[in-house]
This record gives sequence, structure tokens and C-alpha cells, in this order.
Amino acid sequence: MHEFRHASVYPSTHLGAILRQCAPWLLIFLVTFLAYSPALNGGLLMDDAEHIRRPDLQTLAGLGRIWFEFGATPHYYPLLNTAFWLEHRLWGDAVLGYHAANIALHALAACLVVHLMRRVQLPGALLGGLVFALHPVCVESVAWIVEQKNTLSGVFFLGSAVVYLRFDRERRLPAYWLAFGLFVAALLTKSVTATLPPSLLVIFWWQRGRLGWRRDIVPLLPWFGAGIGMGLLSAWFERTYSHASGAAFDLGIVERCLVAGRAIWFYASTALWPVDLVFIPPRWQIDAAAALQYAFPLGVVLVIGGLGAFAYRSRGPLAAALLYVGNLFPVLGFLNINWFNFSYVADHFQYLALIALIASFTAGVALLVQRLPAWWTRPSLGPAALLVGTLGWLTWHQSATYRDAETLYTTTLGRNPAAWLAQNNLGVIFEDRPDGLPRAVEHYRAAIRLKPDHARAHNNLGNALLQMGQTDEAIAMFLRSLELQSAVPEVHANLGLALLRARRPQEALASFERALHLAPDTVPALLGRAEVLATTPGRTTEAVAALYEAVALAPDAPRIRETLAALLASLPGRLDEAIAQYEEAIRLEPAAAVAHNNLGTALAASPDRQPEAIRAFETAVRLQPDYIEARYNLAALLSEIPGRIGEAAGHLEKVIQLAPYDADARTRLAVILLRIPGRTDDAVRQLERVVQLQPTSPQARVNLASILVRQPDRVEEAKYHIREALRLRPGFAPALELARQMSPQ
Repeated sequence: MHEFRHASVYPSTHLGAILRQCAPWLLIFLVTFLAYSPALNGGLLMDDAEHIRRPDLQTLAGLGRIWFEFGATPHYYPLLNTAFWLEHRLWGDAVLGYHAANIALHALAACLVVHLMRRVQLPGALLGGLVFALHPVCVESVAWIVEQKNTLSGVFFLGSAVVYLRFDRERRLPAYWLAFGLFVAALLTKSVTATLPPSLLVIFWWQRGRLGWRRDIVPLLPWFGAGIGMGLLSAWFERTYSHASGAAFDLGIVERCLVAGRAIWFYASTALWPVDLVFIPPRWQIDAAAALQYAFPLGVVLVIGGLGAFAYRSRGPLAAALLYVGNLFPVLGFLNINWFNFSYVADHFQYLALIALIASFTAGVALLVQRLPAWWTRPSLGPAALLVGTLGWLTWHQSATYRDAETLYTTTLGRNPAAWLAQNNLGVIFEDRPDGLPRAVEHYRAAIRLKPDHARAHNNLGNALLQMGQTDEAIAMFLRSLELQSAVPEVHANLGLALLRARRPQEALASFERALHLAPDTVPALLGRAEVLATTPGRTTEAVAALYEAVALAPDAPRIRETLAALLASLPGRLDEAIAQYEEAIRLEPAAAVAHNNLGTALAASPDRQPEAIRAFETAVRLQPDYIEARYNLAALLSEIPGRIGEAAGHLEKVIQLAPYDADARTRLAVILLRIPGRTDDAVRQLERVVQLQPTSPQARVNLASILVRQPDRVEEAKYHIREALRLRPGFAPALELARQMSPQ
């Protein structure tokens, strides 16, 4: 009997098992990217640029500053900013990469939610991960680039929790140290993750009904130390570098409890009914004398107390509530956060806390399904799919509001008309657009009406008014901004520029020097101070020094180098320095036609560098064909070179096409045409047009007469123009001289 070999079924079975294992994770990533697709190309918001578009932090030295220089970044989150540093290496300023990374991190966090629920043996884990991935409250954390601090820290937070739970079961040190390392990484990404150790204790109490000192508490003591230390550092950072101090934070403990109670109910309501979410929710008026406001914290106490009383039957609901409130604690108002200037709440504040509500809800749904008859189990998937689909649609719709800053702020004002920050930010957007200044002014004024003590809005309004030529009102806005917040060097510099525009140079100089006293590296103040000093007798050397200092502070700013070069070019013996600065400015910005023209002007001052000057002017004209000044300068040089006088005439003819009423260009062209054989009549026509443009100019008439007098048939016209010149200006020497030359005739 023959034996037959059968193909093994194990490889395909093994592959099928792998696909079944990967399917949930692939599903989560797929639906997450689909739901957030409208935000993939969303623009920069709020402080995004401070994190991803700062050249001073994108170098190796900048990486060192991220870790070791307090104040180099808005918050001391060095791992977050290192992530941005690495991402900038990968995709530069392209927002797509940052958004894709944030969505992927959120999807990974959702996968970890599934893993965590399975680790603690909660049913409905996949549903929990999908709900977290698609919950609209998370949109603010995922679609806003800078909130990668939520998604990245969330991955570290959840990863640490999963690994520590493994350590709790197996008690192996490698797992402990890996979990601790992930926790430290979470802290260095966002300090609110300090809530992880108490969260783990709540989970252990829920699982075992009690906490053991040696088993549960002692291993977490270093975690508490790290969390408390990072929390204190973060609180100090908020006050010192993020302006989380002042009247907006002048709340007593009673008021802070009122804020906390109301915030908890706000977050719970948006988690349960995530419709019409607001980027900047209304900022509540907290009044300790209003009895109704005490209902919020009292309600929280009653709910927690009720769940505590129910804990003898089931610890789960109380554990979920403690996890939810505990992870919200850092943002409930007991600690100062810069965002409280705008609102006491924000969707991105409950990113981690939301997991407790979702896990308890989906576990409850799964337990309910398990108790249903067997024939109802499969149909019960319909409501779950409907829930996930509805959340996905809401998230897709909410993500669309983040497609650009204007849409987000406009939507915010539609849902919260009192959002003064949105008004101010819309003003910034319109100020950068052609013909957008009037709308920018409207938004700035609206922001000031909503918040009269908004110092930045006054400064922004002053800048817009200054650009519109309303100098006096701009000065008033800058002064008001300084009344509200006096130690802002930028505003002192802006006031100086306005005073300079108003021809009040000494007052302007004082403003620039106050700005530099507050921040010696304020480049606009250095430039303004240099401008004043350059026109002050005996202080030109100081002006040059100020500009060199500005160049040192901003070596990649071509405009500063051009300003320095222009001043150097006006000083005896410093032309070579001026040329070097112009050349460096051109290296930084090769397409700057003005810089090429100015370089040509400096080179033309040296007789041996005329060919270089011509090339510079030619480059300026090539880059900007309608650049009249460059064509003037090029024509002047070409007219002195044998064989190129025709080119000079061509450039001046182009100038006249661009500026038909430019009498000076026509006069210059006429002078050149007279040197070209056969073009005398063209020269006469140009000078006749000059007389038409400037009928009261005696010089224009003399210029025309000086040519007409050489043509026998037009001598009478020449005499007429000479008489008119003398009538317009009796005793005009050129007219008298020309008349004397004609007298023998």
C-alpha cells in the first residue's frame, strides 16, 4: 500500500490565526483614520508654530535647549518637543505628517485601551477601544497638532499601566522597570499623567477589595515621588512662563471647589452627549455668594457617596467614578493653567479620564449582552455597530471644523459668541491677508469689547491701525496695552515704531530702549533704535553696533542685513562691509529683487566693479520685470558702455511703459536717444511729452528748446519755449544762457 503525503494545514491555519489576532487592531486604525480624515491637512492653530516651526529649536543645539534650558519651550515637556524635533527632521513644516502621526498615536492608544481592559478582565474590550478611538471629545486632542502631548503621553500612560499590571501578576523586576520607564516618559510628555499611580491603586482596590502596604503601595512610592515632583515643576512653569497668574486666577479655595464641581458635570455631560462641542467653551462667572452654584460640587459628593454606599455590592461603579474624577483632578481648577484665562474647561483636558467612563460603559453593555438569551446575542451587535457608526460620523463632522484656523474660530464664535480669544485670533488671520486689515480691525475691536483688559488684543489692534496709517490711534492702543501689561518688550518696540512714524524720534528711542532693557534680544527694538541713532548727529557708530547685534541675534534674517548694509554704504570707508552684507542677504533670499538692486548700487560706487553692478541690476530686473528703479540704475550704467547704449534706451522705454507719467524717465531717455544716430526726433517727442506733463517747469522747456534750436525749421518753437521758461521763472540762468547763444541768429 502506498503512503500519500498530504499538504499540511498548519501554515494556513497559523496565518488565519494571525489575521484574526490582527483584525481588531487593523480595524481600529482604519476607522480612526477615516473618522479623522477631514483634519489630515488642517492648518496650524494657537501655539502650534511655537512647537514645530521654531528654527532655534530645530538644530542639535536646539535639542539640547529643549532638555536643559527652562523657558526655551512653553512647557517643560522635553520628550514631546523631542518628538516634534524628530518629526521636523522627517517632514519639515508639512502639516500632513504631524496630523498623521497624531491620528496614529490616538489609534495606538485605543488599541492599548483594548489591551488594558482585557488585562483587568473587563468584557467588551474591543467595543471600548472603538468607542475611545471614535469619541468626538477626543477630536480636540487629535486634530490639534500641539495636543500630541495628549496622544503621545496617552500611549506611554496606557503602556505603563498594562506592563505594571503584568508586573503585579508576575512580580518580575524587568516588567517593573519597563513600566516605570514608560511612566517617566509619560511625565516628560505631559505632567497630568502623574495620576497613573493612584489610578493603579484604585484598580487594585477594585480587583481585591483592599490595598496591601507591601504588595500595592510600596512599589508605587517612587512613582508618587516622580509624579509629585513633575507636577510641582509643571505648576511653577505655568506660573512663570505661561502667564498662569494674575486676576484671572485670583480664586479662593471655595471658588476653586465651585469650579471643580461644575467642571466635573461639564465633562461628564459632554462625554455622554458629545454634540456641538466647542473649542473654547464659555468661561463661567464664579460667585461664592450664589447658592445655586454649590449644587454642582454637592452633586458630585452625593454621587460619590451613593456609589460608596453601593460598593459593598459592587465596587466597579465607585472605582470608575474615582478613576474619572482622579484623572481630571489636575485640570479641575485647583492648579493654575494658562487655559483658564479663556475657559475653565476644554475637551482635551479629559482625554485620559474619558477612558474610565468608556471602559465602565462598554463593560456594562457586554455584561448585559452576556445575560441575554443566546438567540439575542447576534442581533445585539446591531446597536453596538450603530453606536460606533454614530460616534464615527460625529467625529468626522467635528474634525471638519479643524480643517483650518478660520473655520475653527468661526465655528467657535457661532457656539460661544463671547469667545474673545477666537475674535483676536481671527484678527491675526485676516491681518496677514491682502486687503484684510479692515476685517482684522473689526475682530480686534470685538475682542476688546468682550474683554477690555485684553492687552494682546490692544497691541494687535495697534499694529493693524499703524499699517493703515492711523498712527495716533495706534499709539493710544499700544499705550493702553502697556497699562494692562507693562513688561512686554514687543509692545514697547511697537510703540517706538509708531512714535517714529509720528516723527517723535526721542520718544521712540526711549520706547526702544525700554524694550531692550526688558529683553536685550528684541530684534525690532534694535532695528528701531538703530534707525533713530542713524539720523542723530554723532551716534551713527551706535546705530551700526545695534544693527550688528541684531544680525547676531537673527543671522538668517535678510532684511536686517539689508538695513545694516544700507547704513554702512552711507559711511566713508565701509562700502566693502555693505557689499558683504548685501551678498549675505542675497544668499539667504536669492529671489529678493530689492537686495540685488541695492547690491548693484553699492557696487556701482566702485569704478572697478561696474560689471558686477550691471549683473546685479540685470538680476533684479529678471526677478522683477516691473522694477522701475532697477531699470533706471541699469540704464544709467549701460549708457556709459560703448555698444550698449541701445540697451539703456530699451530699459528706459520699458520704464515709460510701466509709468507713462514719469517725466524724469522721459528726460533721461531723450538724453540717451540724442546719442543714437537717427533718433533725434524720438528724443524731441519725449521732451515734448515732458512739457505736456510739466507745463510749469522752466527746465523742461529749456531742455526741449536746446534741441529745437539746432533744427532751422523749429527755431521759433525754441524761442517760444525760452520765453515761457523766463516767464515762469524770470532770470532763469539756463534760459538766459540759451537765449544768449541764439542772439546772433
